[in-house]
Amino acid sequence: MLVARHQVMARRDPAGGRLEKSAYLLLTRIEADGAMSIGQLAEAFGLDTSTVNRQTAALLRAGLAERVADPDGGMARKLRITSAGKDRLTADRAVHLEGLGWVLADWTPREIGQFEDVLTRFNRSIEALEGREWPRPESGGASGA
Repeated sequence: MLVARHQVMARRDPAGGRLEKSAYLLLTRIEADGAMSIGQLAEAFGLDTSTVNRQTAALLRAGLAERVADPDGGMARKLRITSAGKDRLTADRAVHLEGLGWVLADWTPREIGQFEDVLTRFNRSIEALEGREWPRPESGGASGA
């Protein structure tokens, strides 16, 4: 239900040109973890490599990601977010945050803090059950929108 509500807010963007959900998620993960292989992305999201391959091919065609040699010297090529990808991700994130601002406009700071704490716990519980923890900044708190 939360995702469905979030998608409704995202459709309110009058400018259009928004990232598809899969592109947003992939770029967010690559931004958080750095360059990642198709296999690493598939494992991170619990998806088949063929699915991730199709999704990342769209990112490459759009110039939002690029293939690079493994920075650790491995054989697999990795995907890295481009400056255009960072710009699009930043713009989409701003739209998401604006939408959340509309929803939470009449909430008190205490209510927002409580919601953040419960939502973070909810997400971490799902991640623990799936065995796939989402990377978070060292400072703690909820991950980005």
